This record gives sequence, structure tokens and C-alpha cells, in this order.
Amino acid sequence: MRAVIQNSVGGPDVLFVAEQPDPSPRPGEVLVRVKAAGINPVDGAVRGGFYPLLGEPPFILGWDISGTVTALGDGVSAFKVGDDVFGMPRFPKQAAAYAELAAAPADEIAAKPVAIDHAHAAALPLAGLTAWQGLVRHGALQAGQRVLIHAGAGGVGHLAVQIAKARGAHVIATASPDKLDFVRSLGADDAVDYTKGNFVEQVRNVDLVLDAIGGDHVDESLKVVRDGGVLVSLLDVHDATRAKAKERNIRVERMSVVPDREGLIELARLADTGKLAVHVVKAFSLDQAGAAHAFLATRPIGKVVLTV
Repeated sequence: MRAVIQNSVGGPDVLFVAEQPDPSPRPGEVLVRVKAAGINPVDGAVRGGFYPLLGEPPFILGWDISGTVTALGDGVSAFKVGDDVFGMPRFPKQAAAYAELAAAPADEIAAKPVAIDHAHAAALPLAGLTAWQGLVRHGALQAGQRVLIHAGAGGVGHLAVQIAKARGAHVIATASPDKLDFVRSLGADDAVDYTKGNFVEQVRNVDLVLDAIGGDHVDESLKVVRDGGVLVSLLDVHDATRAKAKERNIRVERMSVVPDREGLIELARLADTGKLAVHVVKAFSLDQAGAAHAFLATRPIGKVVLTV
């Protein structure tokens, strides 16, 4: 099979396509003919050596896949050859999604949403599960609550806005001026321009915050959460911030996304009922993986994918 590999860490130019041995599904796994692979910021961090999840190169990047089952490992009964599936298998271990074939645990994938194509399905798992787990699993989001979602036009943010709206929340999202209309089009009740002063001056009495920025930004977010509320961060939280939260009975969760078949099924349901649309800003071929990584670094609206 053809796959995108790297022999050293570095910039996008370290990625190249080479022939690799075809994987074989082990017991409990399926072999997927990959039609598209999503690209996420974590991919660039691993490629550059800033987040060494996969150890030293060589390795094959990528976790988001959408494709067709071509073979079954022993003991798999949930799928059959020919099924279209999607998922985020093995994260944070190597899933080798940037390839023509990928072996994936059957309990970490789900049936692809029928309402969207493979490119859009491949853009959904990691960002969608991050949003879903952050809001629902960690944040215990309830209808009627006020939710603040930072970076509402980003890969995770634009899905989180829609998930929160689908669950009946009042959604406040921060974005840059050129992305405010996009955030509103997703259903955000309030779109906050974070370049016009501190968002703390514009937002009050929030039940739940989903923060993808981290650092001091988490401490600032704490100021807008009501006493007894919840703050979910995708990045590290300072001990001082946790101490301040404890004084006000605010629950602080630092989360990392994990494979989640139940979450994938819910994301597919939302997509198929028209309540969740993943925005793919650009698709690249497998041979253009380096260019795709360079483009993602410009922080475009929505998601970037490789079509295989």
C-alpha cells in the first residue's frame, strides 16, 4: 500500500509517500480501505517533535479515517465486508491513518453517517469526539444551560457549537472578527469578538466553559463561570486556577479525547438528522500531505482532509 511516512521530525517537508506492507487485521479488528483521512493540530505537533506520542520516527501519522471494510479479524461480528465506517482508532497510539489501508479495532469505529461523504466523515471523529466528550461526558451539559465555547470557528469549536445547540444550550462562542458570521451560522446565540477587549468584560454567568486555548486563558475563563459551574480544558490547568475554582465550588476538568464508539454513533446520528455539519475547508491528495499540514498551520476555518 501507499502511505505517508516520515523518517525524522520537522516541518511539513519531512512527509513523503512510500510503499509500505499492507496491514492485516488481528482478532477483534477490521481492515479498512481508507477513502479519506482527517488532519488535526495534534498531527502537526507529533510531526514536528513537539508532542512525541509515537516515539522516534519512522512512523505514519493520522487517526481520523473514513472508508470501507475489506476484511475482518477473528471474532468481529458488528461489521461485514463492504460496510462504510469511520472513527478515530487507537488514539494516542499509532493508527497510521495516512495510508491506503488501516487496521482498526472494531469497537473503536462506527457506521459512517449516510448523509455525508467520506471526506466529511473523516474530518469528524477526533474533533467531534473532543467536543462531545468535553461537553457531555466531562461537562454534563444540560438543556437550558449557558455554554461558552472558545475558538468557535476551529475544528473542535465549530462542532462543539452545533452539539451544544442540539442539546438545547444557549451558546456563546468566541472568534476573530472575520469568523463571527461563520460562528453565528452554526447556531451560536452570541458571537464574541475576542479582539475587542477581554471576553471577561462581555460574558457573564456561564454554566459551562469549553476551552481549547489553555494556560492563563483558563484562569480568565474561570471569571465568567457561575459558582458551582464547570470548566473543561483541553490543555493543562495551573494549580492556582484549580485552587480558585475550588473556592467557588467550580469543577475543573482537564480532558484528553479517547476512542469512543458510542460517541461516534451519536455524532453520526446528529449528522444524519441535519443537526451537525462538519466544515471541510480544503481537501488534499495523499501526495500533498506536506502542503496540507502547511495549510492547516494557517488556522483556516473548519477542517482539512486527505483524500486517498
